[in-house]
Amino acid sequence: MPHARRLRSLFASLLLVAAAAGMLYLFWPSSLGGCSTFTIVSGNSMEPTYSTGDFVWSRCGEPAVGDIVVYTPPDTGGAHVIHRIVGGDGTEGWVLQGDNNDFLDPWNPDDSHVAGIATVHIPRLGSILYSLSNPWIWGSLLILAAAIFLWPRDPETSGTASETETDGAVAEAEPVAEPEPMEEPTLVSTQGKGELL
Repeated sequence: MPHARRLRSLFASLLLVAAAAGMLYLFWPSSLGGCSTFTIVSGNSMEPTYSTGDFVWSRCGEPAVGDIVVYTPPDTGGAHVIHRIVGGDGTEGWVLQGDNNDFLDPWNPDDSHVAGIATVHIPRLGSILYSLSNPWIWGSLLILAAAIFLWPRDPETSGTASETETDGAVAEAEPVAEPEPMEEPTLVSTQGKGELL
């Protein structure tokens, strides 16, 4: 029995490690050598496909014409652009364009500049994440939490069950008296029949 319990525990630990490794593989960012790029869309160049504040998760892979990709244009200080491939190839350079633009991108990145192919799109999630990272939001939440914690308590609701307040003085509740025991009835025999007196 202890041997079976140890095997179950080992199996559960192995499953946990495998799940953690899978999550790391899926979500490890490309900036740290992984295969995932997370983008919060800014601007209207990809409307109606993506709007400002949308969250896009991109994965590395073999881009093709028609894919929406995240790429890093040269000489932009590491900025990311998320646009659709409309022509070209990965060796000579891709031709890209925003879905809402009537002009082509001025850059033609090759595969080495493509960070990932758009895989998952969650509308408005980027705006929520951006709001949560705002120090003013965190500061306001901390002040609110401190105010709730330090706010004076109402003395009428803070008493215990054994105490009651009367005119500012605390009086202890009087103990309840126990009932006195009853006398047992006496049985007296009268003409062979039992009667209670």
